[in-house]
Amino acid sequence: MISPQRFVETVGEAGVDLFVGVPDSLLKAFSQHVMAELPRESHLITANEGAAVGVAMGHFLASGRPALVYLQNSGVGNAVNPLLSLADPEVYGVPMVVLVGWRGQPGVKDEPQHVKQGRVMVPMLEAMEVPHTVLPSDPAEAESVVKSAVSTALERRSPFVLLVEKGTFEPAGGTLDFGLEGAERLPTREDALGAVVAHVPVGAAIVSTTGMLSRELFELRVAAGERGDQDFLTVGGMGHASAIALGLAHQRDGDVWCLDGDGALLMHTGTLATIGDIAPTNYRHVVFNNGVHDSVGGQPTSIGSVDIPALAAAVGYRWAATVDDVERVGESISEMLAVEGPTLLEVQVRPGARGDLGRPTRTPRESLDLFVAALRN
Repeated sequence: MISPQRFVETVGEAGVDLFVGVPDSLLKAFSQHVMAELPRESHLITANEGAAVGVAMGHFLASGRPALVYLQNSGVGNAVNPLLSLADPEVYGVPMVVLVGWRGQPGVKDEPQHVKQGRVMVPMLEAMEVPHTVLPSDPAEAESVVKSAVSTALERRSPFVLLVEKGTFEPAGGTLDFGLEGAERLPTREDALGAVVAHVPVGAAIVSTTGMLSRELFELRVAAGERGDQDFLTVGGMGHASAIALGLAHQRDGDVWCLDGDGALLMHTGTLATIGDIAPTNYRHVVFNNGVHDSVGGQPTSIGSVDIPALAAAVGYRWAATVDDVERVGESISEMLAVEGPTLLEVQVRPGARGDLGRPTRTPRESLDLFVAALRN
């Protein structure tokens, strides 16, 4: 394995002086190091991967120096447009190093939503004509590859992708401690989720966001002896649960509830405006806000600079409020249901999850088939 500290030093020695991206579990040790050791002006976490490429491009325009963009390979889709239509040598020609956590790498067991993306990762980069290589886990080899990647990016005026396999980075020292102010007094997401679900009217369809929340919802149903067949667990496609719920609400009469997260909300905030514009009266939006990217290491989101209810109201939601106490969840939902949708409730929670939290035992396709059958009965 390689040291995150030495990796950052090597990239810096090669001329990179900005790190920008979206956190990934395979890059957790790297993220912990840059969060703990680099000043704010040298490290930015963006709402989505395409924005990270844009920041890297602006940095080069201003300084003439390349940035390092980091992301999970499931987020490459968000980055393809700016990589090919802006940074590519045939357009503006902007050098940058792109550090990609290779989830679903062939031969490495992973969650179902990562398998296809991992299998097509290399062919996808080849089709994009982006130079790429695997970051070696041997320290000496890694230093050589990193220096070559930066020099190639500069010479070609092109992005250069370094694919990071599981276990490449040594664990970083220390832990991240971020979240909302006063997080210690807030309820856990799991307790808050249980309180919300207990007040969702019978027969409503639920779309839950990717990550820990969907895993907690699945286990909550199992513990209660329920099928959970009216829950659509969005295990991939971070940030798109609200759009899936919008598509549902646009086509059915019954209530549709989107159980969202702060990082997911920020990733594709524009969907809020679409929801407010279309204004489905049966749309109920609950955002569980812990201020961090919980599923990939606890790195902070930018939600601290956002008044979520005010944002929702500004784009056309008919009711929006915040609750930070499980005992008040029922009262808040009653107020929400007294108003036609779209409505939004922000539920503030503390970061973290149970150490023994499991994963859904149904495949995504099995979950979809059960969900569709339940909706049409």
